[in-house]
Amino acid sequence: MSNLKDLRNRIKSVQSTKKITSAMKMIAAAKLKKAQEAAESSRPYANEMGRIMADLVEKQTETDNAPKLLVGTGSNKKHLIVIITSNRGLCGGFNTTVTRLLKKLARSLESDRKDVQIIVVGRKGVDLLRAEYESQIVGKHLCITNPRFFNAEAIALDIVERFAKGEFDVCTLVYNKFISALVQEPTAQQLIPFKRKNSEEDTTETVNPLASIYEYEPSQEDVLDRLLPRNIKVQIFSALLESTASEHGARMAAMDGATRNAEDMIGNLNLTYNRTRQAVITSELIEIISGADAV
Repeated sequence: MSNLKDLRNRIKSVQSTKKITSAMKMIAAAKLKKAQEAAESSRPYANEMGRIMADLVEKQTETDNAPKLLVGTGSNKKHLIVIITSNRGLCGGFNTTVTRLLKKLARSLESDRKDVQIIVVGRKGVDLLRAEYESQIVGKHLCITNPRFFNAEAIALDIVERFAKGEFDVCTLVYNKFISALVQEPTAQQLIPFKRKNSEEDTTETVNPLASIYEYEPSQEDVLDRLLPRNIKVQIFSALLESTASEHGARMAAMDGATRNAEDMIGNLNLTYNRTRQAVITSELIEIISGADAV
């Protein structure tokens, strides 16, 4: 009978877990819709900002006076990688895939004898990178669960200040780009010096005949000085929104899988319980019949 009691307790435990995972799935689905809308609505602004920056770069003639945020320091010895992760777990491989991309990038740079520093956004990134890269983590931005533009401004200000102090030459942003609720694409985007993304390069090439529609006042140099820091903030904010939507999508998929596994486990446990209970009943009947025959 003790075995039956253990099975009953196990079934109740799995049923409780199933209720939790099912509730987390519904919560993630509700949050995903809002986060997806925010991420998708930020893309046109971020892409257009990239197009304007690309146009300014093409028209930039005085390279000696060009801002360092645009052309860099002239060296690529020191690299800063900014990685965006989540604050909470239970989201499948969301954090693992983006940290795997960072490690691949860091090892590639270190094999070329480059110095690598890391700024981590999100608690889980710190947990996953602490063992291997603790000495290289120079900054942390935690507790960003519902991204706002001021969060991106704080991260961008930290990056620009470090660049002004000469702490790095190249800055790369690593995050999960939202594709769908089931697909998140680990992405590496160079922020400093400015570099167009592949999609922006293709778009710029197709729209190049209309490049003359842009007119800059008071001058291209003044616009660049203002837009370069702004572009970093915009790209980081867009990445935060993409990462948040990806996190909710990954958590919804993970909790859906956990709920299905719990249902399968409950079915198997019920089958085992019924078989065990039948075996106990049969054994008791045999004992009763055997006892009656002996009398």
